[in-house]
Amino acid sequence: MLLNRKARFDYTILSSMEAGIVLLGGEVKVLRNGMGDIMHSHVMLHDNEAWLMNMQIPVYKQSSINYDVRRNRKLLLKKKQVRSLIGKMKLKGVSVVPLKLYFVRGLVKVEIGTAEGKKKADKRQTIKERDLQREMQRTKI
Repeated sequence: MLLNRKARFDYTILSSMEAGIVLLGGEVKVLRNGMGDIMHSHVMLHDNEAWLMNMQIPVYKQSSINYDVRRNRKLLLKKKQVRSLIGKMKLKGVSVVPLKLYFVRGLVKVEIGTAEGKKKADKRQTIKERDLQREMQRTKI
């Protein structure tokens, strides 16, 4: 499972949904080994289709298929889900980011979330709350 921790720090997550993703065989094997990066990726909508942009999956060494490591990958969503994403993205300051990538019964799934960017003061508040939680955990033990 790959997590995008930076997304929860940089954005306030408004809602999330699960999507399938179109991958090549070698890419799935690399993801099973725990390699890959969704930290700098984002979701774009084009022609009523959702695309995961800038996700990095290294090339599988034993594969004969060579592919671009940062190629755009299509997300598998229902039309109703795509329409709801389009409506949410029309709001000012709202974007769609991947939150985590995981396997469900052998299939690769991506949890995407509609997110609103945090200001610098909000990020500081998040850091304060996290430090306070750590301190409380230390005093309990």
